[in-house]
Amino acid sequence: MKRPQGLRGGRFPVRSRGIGRGITLRQVAPNAVTAMALCFGLTAMRYGMSAEWEKAVLAIVLAAVLDGIDGRIARLLHGESRFGAELDSLSDVIAFGVSPAIILYLWSLQAMPRFGWIGALGLALCCALRLARFNAQIDVADQPLKLAGFNMGVPAPAGAGIALMPIFLWLSTGWELARDWRIVLPWAIGCAFLMVSNLPTLGWKRMRVPPSLRLLAIGAAGMVAALLFTAPWPVLLGLGIAYLVMVPVGWASYARVTRLRARVRDGSVQRPEPSDDDEQHRL
Repeated sequence: MKRPQGLRGGRFPVRSRGIGRGITLRQVAPNAVTAMALCFGLTAMRYGMSAEWEKAVLAIVLAAVLDGIDGRIARLLHGESRFGAELDSLSDVIAFGVSPAIILYLWSLQAMPRFGWIGALGLALCCALRLARFNAQIDVADQPLKLAGFNMGVPAPAGAGIALMPIFLWLSTGWELARDWRIVLPWAIGCAFLMVSNLPTLGWKRMRVPPSLRLLAIGAAGMVAALLFTAPWPVLLGLGIAYLVMVPVGWASYARVTRLRARVRDGSVQRPEPSDDDEQHRL
C-alpha cells in the first residue's frame, strides 16, 4: 500500500500545513498575567499624576497579586520560558520600582527642596538593581540562600508595599505627619537598601504551618481577604508591619541553618533526612 504523501514512519511531520507552528495557549497565559501586572503598574502612575491616591495604591496591590500568581500559573501549565522571566522582571521594575517612586514623589517628596526627586530615583534604581542581580543569577546553581528557601534581600513586591506604608498610614488615620518628607525620605531610602541588601529573608518554602494549625491559618487568610474589602488601608498597614517583624526572624533562621550546615560538615551531627510534610499533610 502506498504511503500517503507527507507521512514519515507512519506519523505526521511536526509542521504540516501550519500544524505545530506558533506557541500554545499554556505558554501565553502566564505571560498575559505578567502583562496585566505591568499595565496595573502603569495605571498606578496615571492615578498618581491625578492625585487619586487610593486608586494608585490599589493598582500596585493588584499588580502584586498578579505577580504572585503568574509564576505559579507558568509552573502549573509547564509554560516556563526565558522570555517570561525577562518580562516578569521588566514588569516588576515598573510596577514595584518606578510606580511607587513616582507616587511617593508626587504625594510627599516633591515638597523637599532640591533633593526630593533624588530620593524617589534611589528607590526605583535599587529595585532595578535587585532585579538585574536576580536575572544575572538565574542560571547559577550554587546559591546557598535560594537552596535553603530564603530570598536575598526584600523581594520587589514586598519592598514596594513597605515603601508605601506611610500612604497606608495616612489613608487609615488622616495623620498629616505621615506625609512629611522628613519621614518619607529616610523611609524610602531604607526600603531601597532592603531590596539590594544581602540580608536573608524568608521565602515561601521556609514558611511552614503546623498541621494542627492549618485550618486556622486558612480561616485567618480568608478573614484577612474579607477585611481588605471593608478596611483595606489598616489591613495593608498591618501586613507591612508583620512583614517587617519577619525580617529579623528570617535573618535568625538563616543563621541557624548556617550553623547546622557547619556542624554537618564537621561531622558533629548527622545530616537531617529530607522532609515530606508537603506530600503527607495535604487537605
